[in-house]
Amino acid sequence: MSAPEELTPVKPPESEMLIVTGMSGAGRSTAANALEDHGWYVVENLPPQMLLPLSHIVARTPQPMAKLAVVMDVRSKELFASIREALAALTAAGVRYRVLFLDADDDVLVRRFEQGRRPHPLQGDGRVLDGIAAERLLVADLRTMADLVLDTSTKNVHDLATTITDLFSESGPVTLRLTMMSFGFKYGLPVDANFVADVRFIPNPHWVPQLRPLTGLDEEVARYVLEDNGAEEFVRRYVHALEPVLDGYRRENKHYATIAIGCTGGKHRSVAVTEELARRLAQLPKTKVTTHHRDLGRE
Repeated sequence: MSAPEELTPVKPPESEMLIVTGMSGAGRSTAANALEDHGWYVVENLPPQMLLPLSHIVARTPQPMAKLAVVMDVRSKELFASIREALAALTAAGVRYRVLFLDADDDVLVRRFEQGRRPHPLQGDGRVLDGIAAERLLVADLRTMADLVLDTSTKNVHDLATTITDLFSESGPVTLRLTMMSFGFKYGLPVDANFVADVRFIPNPHWVPQLRPLTGLDEEVARYVLEDNGAEEFVRRYVHALEPVLDGYRRENKHYATIAIGCTGGKHRSVAVTEELARRLAQLPKTKVTTHHRDLGRE
């Protein structure tokens, strides 16, 4: 018997599904709680095969939910393996959805499991690291499909809740949200960056004795960095190059991007340039910009 015609969901244009997933221990529960605090209807531990039926149920409630979040994990490997097919079914049915993928460094995940005295859901008789490795293989495809990858390695539960609030608490049309991140190359590349730029071509304030103890947030350092001819030209051209990219993101309904600016230690040049880029990009229409200085304060 063929499926009844009414099983095809008809979503109102303002209704949308947010799929929250990612690595175990990276903060899915914290994200779910923060979303609930801001009016999202949250369904946890849903198998991928239930996404389409859920969208049908929600679409036919007397007052369709405009903010529906579904939290999915890998506790059932066999069910989770069909996530790509489940998302394709949503797309074919005209259901708008976004994917938020939470990630963290392996050593951070291990520490969180040890602190919570919990086994990893996929470790079996092995170590926590064995479970993490198995999970990374299982979610690799989903990570590449995500609209937003959020690295929670340096975030505690309060930081993550604040980030979720900043990203998802507003109602009405969603603007493009940019995170401008400074970092130091010697501490590694940010795993969640969509774009990475290197500003080590700018003269380094580290070698100026009176500037060394300061940071790119201090006016003296910012002036030293940004008054360099190469720095001003870079900032101007980089903003110009990003404008059509960000316009394309809006057209494709992509709401988030992380732009990372790196120098050697993430203290002087990258911080100053990140702040200036954020100031200029915030002037673009329908764009909300926040800054994050990943390595500021490291020795």
